[in-house]
Amino acid sequence: MDIELIEIQEFLAGRPPFDQLPEEALAQLPRRLQVRYVRRDSAFPPEDEDSPRLYILRRGAIELRNDDDELIGKLAEGDLCDLRCRDDSDRYRATAVEDTLVYALPCRELEALRERHAGFAEHFEQSISNRLRKALDVVRDTPPAGTGLMTVRVRSMINRAPISTGPETSIREAAGIMSEHRVSSLLIMEGEHLAGMITDRDLRSRCLAAGLPSERPVREIMTERLHSIEPDTLGFEALLTMTRLNVHHLPVIERGRVMGLVSSTDLTRFQSANAVYLVGDIHRAESLETLVQIGARIPELQVHLVTSGATAHQVGQAISTITDAITRRLLELAEAELGAPPVPYCWMVGGSQARREQSSHSDQDNALLLADEAGPEHDAYFAALARFVNDGLHACGFIYCPGDVMASNPKWRQPLRVWHDYFATWIVKPEPLALMLASVFFDLRPLHDPAGLFEPLQQRMLERTRANRIFIAYMAANALKYRPPLGFFRNIVLIHGGDHDHTFDIKHRGTVPIIDLARVYALSAGLAETNTRERLRAAAECGALSRDGAANLVDASEFIATLRMRHQAHQLRNGAKADNFLSPDELSPLERGHLKDAFLLINTMQESLGQRHQAGRFT
Repeated sequence: MDIELIEIQEFLAGRPPFDQLPEEALAQLPRRLQVRYVRRDSAFPPEDEDSPRLYILRRGAIELRNDDDELIGKLAEGDLCDLRCRDDSDRYRATAVEDTLVYALPCRELEALRERHAGFAEHFEQSISNRLRKALDVVRDTPPAGTGLMTVRVRSMINRAPISTGPETSIREAAGIMSEHRVSSLLIMEGEHLAGMITDRDLRSRCLAAGLPSERPVREIMTERLHSIEPDTLGFEALLTMTRLNVHHLPVIERGRVMGLVSSTDLTRFQSANAVYLVGDIHRAESLETLVQIGARIPELQVHLVTSGATAHQVGQAISTITDAITRRLLELAEAELGAPPVPYCWMVGGSQARREQSSHSDQDNALLLADEAGPEHDAYFAALARFVNDGLHACGFIYCPGDVMASNPKWRQPLRVWHDYFATWIVKPEPLALMLASVFFDLRPLHDPAGLFEPLQQRMLERTRANRIFIAYMAANALKYRPPLGFFRNIVLIHGGDHDHTFDIKHRGTVPIIDLARVYALSAGLAETNTRERLRAAAECGALSRDGAANLVDASEFIATLRMRHQAHQLRNGAKADNFLSPDELSPLERGHLKDAFLLINTMQESLGQRHQAGRFT
């Protein structure tokens, strides 16, 4: 075989689906290919083709457009164009947007390879969405032994029928039932309806310590407002829910029927990440120094979770739960030092913490919402409170916001009426500053809000966004600013020189575009969700986004963000500082192919959003 054929074989061997061919078939393939050159702005495939062919891009770029001239995809080095080998080829047209070199394989040869090699054929039988779902499985792989909480479902932990009694049962009888069955909690049922629950702690604190006669009905000490989970919830997610709510028992309910109860003891049997229990240490911390020591272990948590097979969603939930707990504890320590607040307040978090999508590399975004009776005489207290918490978070590893979007900034420490005015101005006059702040303030979540100040602010904000098409159009245009690096295998779209040579920013070019898309869908439909996955699914439920579009974006987000988390974990494991600059060399050919699928999908969804809201008029 001459040198040119060897070079073609080596090129194909490193790219899916040709990497699925046995060596003998791969060695024969270059002789069956025709090398074609297509000039820029020429129709593609070449008009003089004598038979339908599969085209493999060796160099250059091809754009795919539908009958409405909408861009639906872009192909670059290593991509395949099989339009002429498919029945739906008339639905699309393609153009070379750069001088392009391709290898052409007759469709009949392609079919022969598909018939003989199942792994090769599978690539052509899957849609981009299916390939992304498969890619998630590849990235997650099989978790190492001892990582049960990452994979086990809650239903597998339920090994007995629910232990329950009625609300009129005496406290003494209820305690006897718990002792007889050796359980630390008891469900209180009214027929098939779950009315409440009592635990050992309730017996101690609400009965014995309170001097309540044990002959009183159990309904007087039961907890009525219960959080529950579904049986298919992962053990890891159940653990996060417990730590977030600071509870030790969760009822398991399926379609309104009580299946049983899962406890922290049950989860301990499957415990995989001891660092998740940092939340318990945080609740008991008596000083900032202790919290700083706990914060120093958060990068270790990210490494451990990624190594254990956790996805980006699970890592983000875990780290955000810990950040929430640290923030709450700092607020408690601040109040202990400064005294009770003079007026009610709400501590709001924004950005990735609000979306529960943090990594150990995240900075802090937060603000203070004060009751309207707050006056100038109260600002000294809240300024000191904000400084205490912001400084504490910084010391714990969540650095100060580079844009100073923190409660220590007087601008973001205001009464409810001022916050109403802020949002009204941003929505009615969506100037560049408002759009810049959107990623923080339109993702706000209340973290400490005993007076319920946040809900009326959020509801009024959502009413305004849903009704203002011009604002949504500006938001849509803003969401198109960060584009995925289509064809990033080519040096032209990689960073050149400096500390990040030959890399691309996987956060701003990968995850941020999906976060921005989800935000626009949520605000246009008046949805209260802040988490990106929850926003996309809620948008599909209300019809603001197709179900397929939502599912594909969820998969793309999880795949890209998981690669980002894995990249950061690798840096932390090697003693380096985590960042978002990923080199294509870190990825396998299969991962690069799946990542390109994700980028193509994002680009398509961005184009669709821009046309839907006429975003081009507002750029």
